[in-house]
Amino acid sequence: MVRILAADGLEQSAKDALIAKGFEVVDKHFEADELGKALADFDAVLVRSATKIRVPVIDEMVAAGRCRLVIRGGVGVDNIDVAYAKEKGITVRNTPAASSASVAELALGHMFALARFIGIANYTMRNGKWDKKQYQGIELGGRTLGVIGMGRIGRELAARATALGMNVIYNDVFGAVEALPYRFATFEEVLKEADFLSLHVPAQPENKPLLAAEQLAMMKPTAYIINTARGSLIDNAALCDALDNGTLAGAALDVYPEEPCKDERLLANPKVSLTPHIGAATAEAQQRIGAEIVSIISEFFA
Repeated sequence: MVRILAADGLEQSAKDALIAKGFEVVDKHFEADELGKALADFDAVLVRSATKIRVPVIDEMVAAGRCRLVIRGGVGVDNIDVAYAKEKGITVRNTPAASSASVAELALGHMFALARFIGIANYTMRNGKWDKKQYQGIELGGRTLGVIGMGRIGRELAARATALGMNVIYNDVFGAVEALPYRFATFEEVLKEADFLSLHVPAQPENKPLLAAEQLAMMKPTAYIINTARGSLIDNAALCDALDNGTLAGAALDVYPEEPCKDERLLANPKVSLTPHIGAATAEAQQRIGAEIVSIISEFFA
């Protein structure tokens, strides 16, 4: 029987579907120093963000000679040493389309939260304050949304922003996309023009920040940044400096260099809207991710 390790959990309907097809599914998390040895008893491993498949784990997989498939339930594969795995004959797959709408909607939700002080107003009211005069916000309609990375998630967000009457501009490392009705601009132009800047790109080489102090200084003092992509994309110390000195209006983060986030400057800053890496945490996204995982496994072990 083919044995599947769901190292970071798996949606129940997907688990049931795999079992119905004759696969054994074990839902258990292993720490990094235990994972490689554990995979000697499995034919495939499913991971999300928590579990890392790095070179030492891959070496143990290869030595055991059983586990041949790694699936990342989500968009990026930053937590897997993909090139090394493929070099060693291990197949790596992901589910890039399944959570796009969910992540885009979270980014949009953060934009509303920033524009209308939803998070901080909720907090202060629960602490007995009625700070109505402090929370004069702005409308999203008529504002410029700058999208960095016009892939699946960027396009989903752009479509929703357009429906709200926002002007969308974008930059993508692959250049302009002819079929899109949005204006392509240089990276620097997007930074300078955006009222809201949303990041939808992978981690940069060596995890260098895409937005450090120099890039943040190019933005409007009334601008907001939203990051639902990778925690390393922003220099959070420089971000806090910009928020504290008024050269940036606010930020929203769903991802962090270290998770759980322990950055006290971010956690205590009223200009930051925070969520605990929940971009794909919707019932619909989990069902789509699960269905795609079932399809991948069924095809691989056919």
